Amino acid sequence: MSANRSRIITITTILLVVAGLAGGLTAVIHATRGGGSGSADARPGQDASPVNLAQEVADYTGRFAPDGGYRRPGRADRTAVAQGVGLLVDGHRAQAERLLSERDFTVRTVLDRVSGHRYAEVADRTDEAVTPRGWGRVYIDLDHAPRFSIQIPHPVFDESTEQLGVRVLRDSPGGVLVIAGAHRKAGVGNSADVAHRRDTVFYAICAELVRRGMPGLQLHGFAASTAPGYDAVASTGAGSAARSDARRLADALGTHGFHVCRAWARKCPVEGSTNMEGRAADTADVPFLHVELAPEIRLKSSAAERAATAMSEITHRWASAPAPTHPVHTG
Repeated sequence: MSANRSRIITITTILLVVAGLAGGLTAVIHATRGGGSGSADARPGQDASPVNLAQEVADYTGRFAPDGGYRRPGRADRTAVAQGVGLLVDGHRAQAERLLSERDFTVRTVLDRVSGHRYAEVADRTDEAVTPRGWGRVYIDLDHAPRFSIQIPHPVFDESTEQLGVRVLRDSPGGVLVIAGAHRKAGVGNSADVAHRRDTVFYAICAELVRRGMPGLQLHGFAASTAPGYDAVASTGAGSAARSDARRLADALGTHGFHVCRAWARKCPVEGSTNMEGRAADTADVPFLHVELAPEIRLKSSAAERAATAMSEITHRWASAPAPTHPVHTG
């Protein structure tokens, strides 16, 4: 064999080895970024769309208005969307996409430029050519196994609660952010008031997460005149499974300078005892926290950041808890 031919073979072999190592390194990086989380991961070859998640949510909820339109979903719609979200949480993306697309929901992966985290975005149609249905949007952490939900039933109506939800999602691993798709007053009667009805997509999704044993943090806002002297009202809704978490939350909010009415210790306004998502959690003996915040906290960036930090102390505990081994009974 000539010296030239020997050199060519040697160089070719080296290049093949380098290429193989590069491919293996890419696979390791992909697995490290989420492939082993057990959550709804992006399919191979599917790139994440870089976004500012807070702006993405603001653009979505910015169109909400009392006359913005809302259509009551049928039972089949509610069931299909909730099952689709459940499939994503369980890591079955292809099945979830097929089911959700049948209800005109889309699924895409977004990369939040601020936190660096990837989320699966489940989005109701927002085509301006058709009347909005108002069925909502969900963001599921793809870099960590989902462990809890952050629920925003009254975006825009309870001003800036949706942005507080984004802050908590960014701060805590394993979150699922569920945002109602319409203004509270958008529907006929109270049909769009998803915190007080069971026949909504929002309720169906939250109940599906409860079935998996996932605790929920639901954020609301009250007028300053509703609870004078208080910055926040912390409650466990209709149940008591989150009583220890509620105490920790109230303490954390107090540490950050907020005066908290503790609904389990005294009579407080807006306690959330009639909240439907809370009742579903109570039936399943799953922790549920109902948190009402004054305008001063929601609308001032520094105060909102402190409140989000306090709430994240609880969601971090939920994220580190062992996952339920089987679905729980929801009644």
